[in-house]
Amino acid sequence: MFKGDVNHPRARGLRAAWPGRHTPLGATWDGEGTNFSLFTEHADWVELVLFDPEGRPTASYELAERTDLCWHGYVHGVGPGQRYGYRVHGPYQPAQGVRCNPAKLLLDPYAKAIEGSLKWGPEVFGYVLGQGDDKRSNLDSASNVARSIVIDSFFPWGDDRRPNVSWADTIIYEAHVKGLTKRHPEIPEELRGTYAALGHPAITDHLLKLGVTAIELMPVHHFVDAQHLVERGLVNYWGYDSIGYFAPEARYSAAGGDGGQVHEFKAMVRALHRAGLEVILDVVYNHTAEGNHLGPTLSFRGIDNPAYYKLVEDDPRFYWDVTGTGNTLNVGAPQTLQMIMDSLRYWVIEMHVDGFRFDLAAALARQFYEVDRLSAFFEIIHQDPVLSQVKLVAEPWDVGQGGYQVGNFPVRWAEWNGRFRDTVRDYWRGQSGGVSDLAYRLTGSSDLYQGDGRRPSASINFVTCHDGFTLRDLVSYNEKHNQANGEENQDGSNDNRSWNSGVEGDADDPGIVELRQRQVRNFLATVLLSEGCPMISHGDELGRTQRGNNNAYCQDNELTWVDWEDADQELIDWTRRLIRLRSQQPVLHRQKFFVGAVGRGHRRQDLVWLRPDGQEMKDPNWRNRSLLSVGMLLNGEMIPDRSERGEPIRGDTLLMLLHAHHEPVGWKLPDEVWGPEWEVVVDTARPCDESGERRCRAGQTLVLEPRSLVVLRRSG
Repeated sequence: MFKGDVNHPRARGLRAAWPGRHTPLGATWDGEGTNFSLFTEHADWVELVLFDPEGRPTASYELAERTDLCWHGYVHGVGPGQRYGYRVHGPYQPAQGVRCNPAKLLLDPYAKAIEGSLKWGPEVFGYVLGQGDDKRSNLDSASNVARSIVIDSFFPWGDDRRPNVSWADTIIYEAHVKGLTKRHPEIPEELRGTYAALGHPAITDHLLKLGVTAIELMPVHHFVDAQHLVERGLVNYWGYDSIGYFAPEARYSAAGGDGGQVHEFKAMVRALHRAGLEVILDVVYNHTAEGNHLGPTLSFRGIDNPAYYKLVEDDPRFYWDVTGTGNTLNVGAPQTLQMIMDSLRYWVIEMHVDGFRFDLAAALARQFYEVDRLSAFFEIIHQDPVLSQVKLVAEPWDVGQGGYQVGNFPVRWAEWNGRFRDTVRDYWRGQSGGVSDLAYRLTGSSDLYQGDGRRPSASINFVTCHDGFTLRDLVSYNEKHNQANGEENQDGSNDNRSWNSGVEGDADDPGIVELRQRQVRNFLATVLLSEGCPMISHGDELGRTQRGNNNAYCQDNELTWVDWEDADQELIDWTRRLIRLRSQQPVLHRQKFFVGAVGRGHRRQDLVWLRPDGQEMKDPNWRNRSLLSVGMLLNGEMIPDRSERGEPIRGDTLLMLLHAHHEPVGWKLPDEVWGPEWEVVVDTARPCDESGERRCRAGQTLVLEPRSLVVLRRSG
């Protein structure tokens, strides 16, 4: 018996695991046993605890070997399905930023599968509640927290291939795994709301017929329901509180949470790839679910708090927070950066995903305390042979000072273009202050992306997403209605502007209903026919409503689930028609920015801006803040793009007319130098017209209805 420290593992009678290896981190099964490796610089020693399926501890091992700050060991006979967790023995010194507490069972940061959910109580906190955070709690958290699971990584991928859709041809469909599938009548009830449902033909067929090319999934990393939500009988529906960056969230698995979620996720990706659809994950590497200094101890905090989190420099008891969640991951620390990169590579190599959208990505660029375009995060991404080949999308802001960074991310990155959203919303509600900014947004936002060598596809064009009103609600409500969230309607954006795009009046008035429907069509047409990469939010194409709730992050119910049986089929058909037009017309998804005049004569211009009188826009017109009408002539003969084989790409010449005024306008079409005849292919005021059934002569005046968008194709 060891006669030293009574807390030493040998004094407690723990068995020491075989030495094993320090790489790779996490739990790795080799067919005979499992190697465990955990990074922690501040631990005195690390204890591995094994559990049976009922959550009862069955064995504990000391990870006695330490290499390069990683504690590791090998246990024979342990294989797939084994539940486990860590207890990290070491100093508890909050004032110095160190918060080890062996009474807290910790998730493996590299766990590939996680079982169970967090049961809130005093046991999950590293300190004694009510006594500040200086006194360490001795309450055991094992029965209150989730457990990591050893997995078998084998999966029969067969001939799975990435669709590898070019950025210029990409159309993104943002979706929630459960919200999109929970109410679909053609999906077996036992599969609804799961990864299996997302790979079901009922969903893939809809997406294929719609014409989108990529599905962007809201967070699927294992996440936690915050305490204040649970106390109100709510949940973290959106999932932006990750705690396991390698583990697919088990609540979306029909196969159960004992590791089957990994196989099911892979099967979903395989099914989507077979349908030609790319899979992009919305990932949250900017913060974790452990919150601020008074939050629970679930994983990173108890393993190595100073390495994983940014702490206040002169008072490391507290967390540096630019995410609004209580903490910010310390991307500047080598081990944390490695964990993020290992996670990203895992999802690409092992799970076959095609790209990532980074939540609050400006936080990742804060190598020190200011947003830095040349931070280590970007440098490593760009040189990585795996990650540099997939789609990378930034939400280019965080809540810290200087955090709004739209247009400032480096090459190889696309960005959610918040300026596109705001400009287009303002324009269609008639309060844009002119059309000069709109012109930039319609043509790929060259003012934001051209100067650093990026292309129009760097601009992810959207008007709605998961965060905010649905498209139907955007044109239907002046105020948010978030009472169901239990925060007295104080949560969510509080913009006092009328987001119903100027359509006032009785909702039962047929004229008002038509105007609102027209505004929906206007928004969809603007997003899908602008240069750049369009993104639509799930259900917007079929008229989904959240009854005015613009912050439904905690509503896991019929308020947020897509109602397929009440779908607006005419709107679905309209959306398909727009996407088909975009796909068929190269001038609507150019690989390069417009340059304007490229030679002498009108027919040598690739882009011409027009006024309703048929004349070209002049400088005074761009400064006219009351101007609400603009025409954009896109020359299909002057496209600089070439196919993969080098042949020039050509298409039709199109004329897009946008009119946001509440009165109609007579629009004089261009003279014959641009062609003798035009045909109307899109009219948001007459959505049921067949494409091309209305023909107009050059110089003829075409009447545009109030708040409408018309696209014409040169036919002569």
